[in-house]
Amino acid sequence: MVRLLVLLLGMLATGTSGPADGTAPRAADGYGTCPPPGPVSPGPDAPGVQAVQAVREVRGGRAGRYGRRRRMPPWLRWAAVLGVAGLLFRRAIAFAALAALSAALHLFGFAVHLPKVSFAWPWQAIAAGTSTDTDVGPWVLQKIEGISRPALGTETFNFVFTHTVSKSIGPWPCWYSGTFYAVGHASATVDLNPGPAWWRAGTGHYRLQVLARPAGGAPGRAAVTIVLPRPQLPQSVHDVTVDDTLSRPLVTQHSWTYPGLGCGALIRPQFSVSVLYAQAQNLAFHQATHDPQVTGPLIGSAEGEAGQIIKDDFIQPTLNALGYTLTGFALRWS
Repeated sequence: MVRLLVLLLGMLATGTSGPADGTAPRAADGYGTCPPPGPVSPGPDAPGVQAVQAVREVRGGRAGRYGRRRRMPPWLRWAAVLGVAGLLFRRAIAFAALAALSAALHLFGFAVHLPKVSFAWPWQAIAAGTSTDTDVGPWVLQKIEGISRPALGTETFNFVFTHTVSKSIGPWPCWYSGTFYAVGHASATVDLNPGPAWWRAGTGHYRLQVLARPAGGAPGRAAVTIVLPRPQLPQSVHDVTVDDTLSRPLVTQHSWTYPGLGCGALIRPQFSVSVLYAQAQNLAFHQATHDPQVTGPLIGSAEGEAGQIIKDDFIQPTLNALGYTLTGFALRWS
């Protein structure tokens, strides 16, 4: 009996020690064996269970708070950024677009007068609230005196010319004639800064009138009047160019002996590109200096472009930097 009691107590002590993998013991059946161990389900009041439930509640609250928010798609953000950039740099973008369009039209031979848009940065706008007692007249004149003599008002015109070469070989008459279509480009030279003597006070070529000074957060107002020498037409044959890409032959004629061996060897080299270009350039120079249909638009385009440059690139930015707006601008030609 004592041995049996010791054996039973040893079995009971072994059953309550628990396995190493964290499983809980089960109650023994009537034959003294234990069923397969299973996972333990801790109670709801265990400390670990409470901590896990707290973390899940916090994560669930964040998911509920942020998960329902509708975020802005990336393409909409980029569209807004590009829209703001285009609004700020609208004058620079318009200037670049018109320049590219004008180059493309000239490349394909279309002489189209596009509207003039001056290049300007956003920071050239007037800063509100600026006040100054500076005499703006000398400052604006100093900017004007920094202008060079650009070639402005480029005009494109076309003309037709004929080149003929005759050289007989004994009794054989040998001649060759070609008629060509050519496209020329010419510009007028505008002296935007004739020198210090031109701007002296007694000449009346420069006048700046302050209509109102900056005060109370409002910019001042000023008017400028300038007189410049008239634009000059091309002075030499090298001031005009002929567009080789748009020029082409129209009609070719030759004697009945051409293209015989003798005529072909004598006449053909005289129709080289350099010979034809020199003749076309001389004719283009004559058109740009004597033909009213070319000289009139050339002078008018140069005057308009010069007025835009001296106003938008020199006078107006200088006045804006000093707190003034340009309310009146007049450019006359001497």
